[in-house]
Amino acid sequence: MSVERLNQSSDRIRESHRTVLETEELGISIMQDLHQQRETLLSSHKRLHGVDNAIDKSKKVLTAMSQRITRNKWIISSVIGALVLAIVIILFYKLSH
Repeated sequence: MSVERLNQSSDRIRESHRTVLETEELGISIMQDLHQQRETLLSSHKRLHGVDNAIDKSKKVLTAMSQRITRNKWIISSVIGALVLAIVIILFYKLSH
């Protein structure tokens, strides 16, 4: 009877040991997956930071372009106004003499 109990206990210990090894292998596999996911997230974060910098630069360029467009419109409007005024003055001078 004692031998049978010892054999059952040995079987349970072997089964427990096998379960522990499987659990350890599963844990190692999960840790490797988590490491790969961490590396992917870090890489994505670096790329996102680079994209954010590019967007900031683009925004500055677009703002500068918009300011130049507005300034050029004012310059062109002023030149057109000056030319119209000059034409009116010339016509007035020609028609009055």
